[in-house]
Amino acid sequence: MCPERKVEQVFFRLKIKLSIILLLFSYGLCPLIVQAGSTALWLDIEGAIGPASHDYIKRGLASVATYNAQLVIIRLNTPGGLDASMREIIQEIIASPVPVVSYVAPSGARASSAGTYILYASHIAAMAPATTLGAATPVKVGDFSDAPDSSDKKSQNNQHEQANTQDPTTKKIINDAVAYIRGLAQMRGRNAEWAEKAVREAASLTANEALAEGVIDLIAVDIPDLLSKIDGRTINIQGQEITLSTQGINIQHLEQDWRTRLLAIITDPNIAYILLLIGFYGLILEFAHPGTLIPGVVGAVCLLLALFAFQVLPVNYAGLALIFLGIVFMLAEMFVPSFGALGIGGMIAFAMGSIMLLDMDIPGYGISIPLIATVTLMTAGFFLVVVSMAIKARKRPIVSGREELIGDIGEVVDDFDHEGWIRVHGELWRAKTSTPLRRGQKVHVTAMKGLTLGVETYNQDNSKEN
Repeated sequence: MCPERKVEQVFFRLKIKLSIILLLFSYGLCPLIVQAGSTALWLDIEGAIGPASHDYIKRGLASVATYNAQLVIIRLNTPGGLDASMREIIQEIIASPVPVVSYVAPSGARASSAGTYILYASHIAAMAPATTLGAATPVKVGDFSDAPDSSDKKSQNNQHEQANTQDPTTKKIINDAVAYIRGLAQMRGRNAEWAEKAVREAASLTANEALAEGVIDLIAVDIPDLLSKIDGRTINIQGQEITLSTQGINIQHLEQDWRTRLLAIITDPNIAYILLLIGFYGLILEFAHPGTLIPGVVGAVCLLLALFAFQVLPVNYAGLALIFLGIVFMLAEMFVPSFGALGIGGMIAFAMGSIMLLDMDIPGYGISIPLIATVTLMTAGFFLVVVSMAIKARKRPIVSGREELIGDIGEVVDDFDHEGWIRVHGELWRAKTSTPLRRGQKVHVTAMKGLTLGVETYNQDNSKEN
């Protein structure tokens, strides 16, 4: 073989080895390279934000790998919700391995209160035309729906006066909310000044105003338009810069499963309130009339479901104690003659406890006043009628033996003139009579001597009650 040929083979081998080394090196660097997926995962937050919303978003973000998703779109239409659930959702968004796009849609939707915080926390914030965001004042310290117009100088002066007269607890809550949303704004490079204004003054913006103020990144008509506009955008994910490639990407809508829907039902304050009362009713009926079983089983199940719901809801335990005290007072009214004092006091305590149980202004997380009034009256009626009947039934003396048979109605088994057999309570008894009797004829037990019954012909007119 000629020397030139050998040199070519050596260079060819070196090229192969260098290619293998580069390939292995690239695989070693693969954690720093985010390869584009083929799917955009679409989640929905519709209505008040609560434990069910957090569970849904958490499991949705955890399923990114399953769907090979490049990004997650959270479509928002919410009046707000629970602070704890909102913060847990934001933590999930910040820790997400893929970009999260919060999109206020469709037209006419809003991202108020907790929705504004989630929008600020997302990697990309977008809104559809004719949507709004803002009013992020904590509802425990004021009703943002009646907040004055911040453009009015007189209103601004009033707000400053109110701020100076706020109690320390209120100031702490507002300052904490301001620091939280400013931190989110600084992390995502959004308008921190307006974010503070949304908390302190309950300010709101339309989609066009939000874009002009630097609160959101873009306005999109729908999700395909959104994906088209964010194509090629570079964002930071956990310290790594990646470029999105969303042109022609598939959209996968992840709907809520039965678990999330069940959690949403039982954590509804009105449903949890009803479950709590059913639990109390069932257990009281079981204790008042032992052995029924069904009320006890149903009551125990409902009470456990209610306690689970109250575990994740911001419950006022003083209200819960008042409800229990009201039930005790109404129950005591049937044992202690108080001329209605205990019963009326119990109704008042029950109603006040129900109102205080979830004393919140968050839309979707308050107990309906008409429901409280209806349930209070039904509870009073329940104790005055149903439970009293059960207790009276327990106190009724049990008649057995001789006294039980005398006065009962029996049936003649076979024809006889003076002595024969009759059936009483499903049992055969020897009977004596002064008149002939025929099979199937009804007789009335009038006496008992030993194991023999004295009977006479049953007559509806002179029959006796048991």
